[in-house]
Amino acid sequence: MEWSRLFDSSREPETQEIQSFIGGGEPLYTQLRSYLEDVYNAKAKAAYSSCSAQPGWNVKYQKSGKSLCTIYPMEGFFIVLVVIGAKETAETEAGVAIGAFTPYIRELYENTPFSCGGRWLMIRVTSEEILADVKKLIALRVKPNNKS
Repeated sequence: MEWSRLFDSSREPETQEIQSFIGGGEPLYTQLRSYLEDVYNAKAKAAYSSCSAQPGWNVKYQKSGKSLCTIYPMEGFFIVLVVIGAKETAETEAGVAIGAFTPYIRELYENTPFSCGGRWLMIRVTSEEILADVKKLIALRVKPNNKS
């Protein structure tokens, strides 16, 4: 069943319900949440979106008012939105050019147009390698607090 139908705007899902819906992708989800909380001291904030490409509840992380990422629960996995803005473009493109990212991320980056101040990467996190790339992209946006 669709996430937005399971939990409408009047019913915010609990963490356990998000984890259950993500299913097999839950260990990666837990790793990302722990990373964001430990390395950036960021707290999860649930938000409901009715006008995005991914309607329904999502989980946002910010550090000092700057967006780190937004997590969208999917059945069996999750999507992470990382916006690569103008300030991060040169460093990201250098990483793409030297093969610092998985082929999936390289292709996604190259095929995502620059729009509304950045490249809005909707990353399907399905493996440890892709999760590692997500962490690298977030670190380009906001430098980690001396941990990784």
